[in-house]
Amino acid sequence: MAKRKAAVSIQECVACGCCMKVCPKNAISIPKGIHANIHRELCIGCGKCAKECPASIISMEVINE
Repeated sequence: MAKRKAAVSIQECVACGCCMKVCPKNAISIPKGIHANIHRELCIGCGKCAKECPASIISMEVINE
C-alpha cells in the first residue's frame, strides 16, 4: 500500500517554523535553527506542513510500504 510522507528541501528551508506549528503529530523539528527535519516515522502524510510552508519547499512523496 502506498503512503505519503513529507519531504523538505533542506537547501532552501529558512527554518521559519510554520510547518512545525501545524503538524498534528509533532513530526517536524528544526535542529539548531538551520532547517526543518521531517521525522518520517511520525509523519502521517496529512500534507498540512506542505500547505503551510510559505516557501513551498515541502513536498509530499509517495512511499511504497
